[in-house]
Amino acid sequence: MPDLFASLVTSRVAKRVGVPQPTTLRRYEPGGPLCDSPVLVAGGGRFEDGLRRSLRDLGLAVTGDGDETAGRIGAVVIDLSAATDPGELDQLRTTAAPAVKRLARNGRVVVVGTDPATLTDVAQVTTQRALEGAVRSLGKELRAGATANLVLARGNADAGVRATVEFFLSGRSAYVDGQVVVVDESAAPPPGQDADPARPLHGKVAVVTGAARGIGAQIARVMARDGATVVAVDVPAAGDALARLANEIRGQALQVDVTAADAGQRIVEAATSRHGSLDVVVHNAGITRDKLFVNMDESRWGTVLDVNLRSVLRMNEAILGNDMHDMHDRRDRRDRQDVNGGMGDGGRVVCVASIAGIAGNRGQTNYGASKAGIIGLVTALSAQVRARGITVNAVAPGFIETEMTAKIPFATREIGRRMNSLQQGGLPLDVAETIAWLSQPGSSAVTGQVIRVCGQSLLGA
Repeated sequence: MPDLFASLVTSRVAKRVGVPQPTTLRRYEPGGPLCDSPVLVAGGGRFEDGLRRSLRDLGLAVTGDGDETAGRIGAVVIDLSAATDPGELDQLRTTAAPAVKRLARNGRVVVVGTDPATLTDVAQVTTQRALEGAVRSLGKELRAGATANLVLARGNADAGVRATVEFFLSGRSAYVDGQVVVVDESAAPPPGQDADPARPLHGKVAVVTGAARGIGAQIARVMARDGATVVAVDVPAAGDALARLANEIRGQALQVDVTAADAGQRIVEAATSRHGSLDVVVHNAGITRDKLFVNMDESRWGTVLDVNLRSVLRMNEAILGNDMHDMHDRRDRRDRQDVNGGMGDGGRVVCVASIAGIAGNRGQTNYGASKAGIIGLVTALSAQVRARGITVNAVAPGFIETEMTAKIPFATREIGRRMNSLQQGGLPLDVAETIAWLSQPGSSAVTGQVIRVCGQSLLGA
């Protein structure tokens, strides 16, 4: 559905009266630059030198605090990971404020800090926690497609910090704004695993459920573009669309209902028997059956919970084996055979949640419950499989332009599109880019995270 408001505000009259005009966002293009140059890097934190080197290696011009060179800058990276006292926060104002005034269209502001959960000193915790409020507020002030995000490091997380900062600078994160990502202490990926930046998923086998249309189809396309062999999964009723997609991306179509008892085993067999491995699973399949809570019947409630949440738990049993079994009560496992799952060490599990699972949504108690449950699954399961190098994360889309949102009544739809810092709806591509980034070998330091792809929606945190 065309964005009618965006079309109307291009008129000269609309500009003269000051009607907000959404900016065309800079999105990722293979082979293109990471972001516009130059990039200002400052702050004096423990990751600053490494960030300078890595950005230069990517072909960007890097400047420092106090550089008086005139002209626009593409991004600002402020490393305040070493700040220990609230008084040091003033450096954010004195360094970033002048730079923000020079930000080019679709500019980026990325602040790096230390995860307060790893600190014990009260002043240090206070200082680092304050960064979140500052960055989220700044994201709501930026204009012309610019975004602000925060990276919090645990321990010696150099590689993870660099990879996450690069994501936030890139066009992959066009609709990710006001977010906080915590990165674990970790080593860089094994040599050669991520050698081609244009095809970071080369050699990987990725399963995408709910792949026949909408966001799922776009996830499959982006994964294939990034080099993965894709097993596209959807219900038999969507078989024709699924086959067309599989042919388009040169992948495999697998017709299976995710709520079937053997769905997980069929997915594992399809990936491993034909392609030799199972490296990435994207749990995207989901439905809505909206009704006000007082009128919610058993069928609407149970169907949504079964498709959106319980099916993921069941499929993960085949995908992760012992690790998933360990999450169940011991009484439920007496007759289980301890087996290894289909996913090897170093795999990636990415779930699609929703801002409805964070902020709630009228008429969607069932849907909100299922998506909040997915967030809980990510938190618990990521800890369970950490020793195997498997990461578990989720994306939580906001207002994304799909067939579903096109059916929303006009006034509600237009308001929904504007209720975020970027003043527009996102695209299925934006969700897919974040999922593809979380699937890369270079994202090994990011786990247990929920990244909102919502343009910093005004709903929820």
